[in-house]
Amino acid sequence: MPTFVLFLELAAIAIVFAVLPLAYLWTRPSYSFFQKLNWVLVFMTFDLIVFGAFTRLTDSGLGCPDWPGCYGVSNPFHALGEIQQAETAMPSGPVTVMKAWIEMIHRYLAMTVGTLILVQVAMALSKLKSLGKSPLFCSLGLLVLVCIQGAFGAWTVTLKLQPIIVTTHLMLALLLLACLTIYAQQAWEQSSTVRTLRIRPLPAQLLLVALLVLAIQIFLGAWVSTNYAVLACPDFPTCLGSVWPETNWGEGFTLWRQLGLNAQGEFISPVALQTIHWAHRLFAVAVLIVLSILSLKALQLATPVISGLGRFAKLLLALLLLQVITGISNVVFQWPLLAALLHTAGSAALVFCLVRMSEWASWHSADQKKMAKL
Repeated sequence: MPTFVLFLELAAIAIVFAVLPLAYLWTRPSYSFFQKLNWVLVFMTFDLIVFGAFTRLTDSGLGCPDWPGCYGVSNPFHALGEIQQAETAMPSGPVTVMKAWIEMIHRYLAMTVGTLILVQVAMALSKLKSLGKSPLFCSLGLLVLVCIQGAFGAWTVTLKLQPIIVTTHLMLALLLLACLTIYAQQAWEQSSTVRTLRIRPLPAQLLLVALLVLAIQIFLGAWVSTNYAVLACPDFPTCLGSVWPETNWGEGFTLWRQLGLNAQGEFISPVALQTIHWAHRLFAVAVLIVLSILSLKALQLATPVISGLGRFAKLLLALLLLQVITGISNVVFQWPLLAALLHTAGSAALVFCLVRMSEWASWHSADQKKMAKL
C-alpha cells in the first residue's frame, strides 16, 4: 500500500474514533463544550497510558513490527496472511494476531488523542477574541508535545523496544497527562476576577518536591518494567534473601543499550537487573514519606471553604496504599497482569492527583494567613 494512502486510512480511523467522544459532548450542552473537551482529553490520555501498559505487559509492542501501519496496511485484517506466517514461524514470538490488534488499538487511541488536541487548537483559535492568546499558545504546546510522544512511539517499534526509548515514551505520556490536566483546570472562560478568589493555603514548595520525587520513582519503575527486572528480586521485603543484595549500578543504569544487553552488547547480568529492581524499592520509601507528609498537610489545611483539597488529599493516601499493595503483589504473585496494570494506572492517577492539588498551592504565605482568619 502506498504511504500516502496508508496515512489517509489511518487519519480516517483517527477521525472516526475522535467523533465518538465529540458526539457525546455535543449531547451535553449544560457546560462549556471547550471545557468538556479539555477534560475528555485528560480521560482519554489516562486510558491511553493504561492501555500502553497493557500493550507492554502482554509483550505486544512488536505485534506489528513496522510503523505507523501493520505490515504496511492500516489494520491487521489486511495483514492477516503476514501475521499468521510470522506466528507460524515463531509461535512464542512477538507477532500474533492478538498482539497485532493490541498494538494497533494502542496506536488508534494515540491518534485519537492527537486528533482531539487538533480540535482543541481549532476551538482555542476560534475563541481568540474572547479568551485571548494564552489558551491557543498552550494548546499548540500540547500539540507539539503529542507529536514528540508519537515520534517516541515510532522509535519504540523501530528500535525494538530499547529500554530508554520505551521509558521515555511512558514519561512523556505522563507529562502530557499532567499538562492536559493543568490546561483543563484553567477557568479559561471565566473572568479574571472570579479566578483570583481561590484560596491557596498549600505550600507550593512541598508540592514541587512531591512531584519531583514521584517523577524519579516513576522513571525507576518504568526502567524496571522495560528491562523486565520485576522478578529479579523474587522475594519481599528482602532481595534473594539479603537485606542489601549485590549491586552493579553502572551496568544497571547504562541508559543507551539494547533490550536485554549491556553497553558492550553482551547479555545483561542478573546482578544488574536486581540493582534496577532494588533501586525502585529503595526510592519507594522516600516517595511514601514525602507524599504522606503532603497529604497529611493538605488534610490539616482543608476546611469547608476548600473541601476539594481534602478530597484530593484522601485520594492521594488511597492511591499510595494501592501502589504499595500492587507493588508487593507484583513480586509475591510473580507479576500478575492485573496488579501490574493497576500499578501503572496508580502512578498516572498520582500524577493527576498532585496536579489537581496545585489549584490550592501557592509560593507565598499570604493565603496561609487568610486561612488563619477563617
